[in-house]
Amino acid sequence: MTIGHTLLGLLESGPRHGYDLKRAFDERFGHDRPLHYGQVYSTMARLLKNGLVEVDGVEPGGGPERKRYAITDAGLTDVEQWLASPEKPEPYLHNTLYTKVVLALLTDRSAQNILDTQRAEHLRLMRELTRRKLDGDFADQLICDHALFHLEADLRWLELTAARLDQLRAEVTA
Repeated sequence: MTIGHTLLGLLESGPRHGYDLKRAFDERFGHDRPLHYGQVYSTMARLLKNGLVEVDGVEPGGGPERKRYAITDAGLTDVEQWLASPEKPEPYLHNTLYTKVVLALLTDRSAQNILDTQRAEHLRLMRELTRRKLDGDFADQLICDHALFHLEADLRWLELTAARLDQLRAEVTA
């Protein structure tokens, strides 16, 4: 996810302060990775420099002055182009787990133990996401479904690899 584009999209509803943007981002997109204030303000400085936002007002505060940011026409165009462009699918052709399995086979360690340990971790996370999905709002349910589908695909790969370990061992040790 592009943080800059997300903050621009949040500004489409109207001007906001940096702390309002952080709160809105965290509420909608940052359940697992909330933004740091420094990240918000450095991103806003970059967007300001690039002409995608402007300072809509400055208010005195208990500390530094609080800037209110507004999206510019250039920012609106940028968000529109970003939303219209497809994301590149990530095929995961070089995967750390695959590397561990092959190295285990090359070094005469148990690749099956690696697969079993990973399967257990995937199942633990799937249970956690399923619980979160039951307690979450509709948006949270959708993001959990996305993660669960990816984890299910990983589990299918783990099972297939476990079934083919002898063949893989023969190939990588030849």
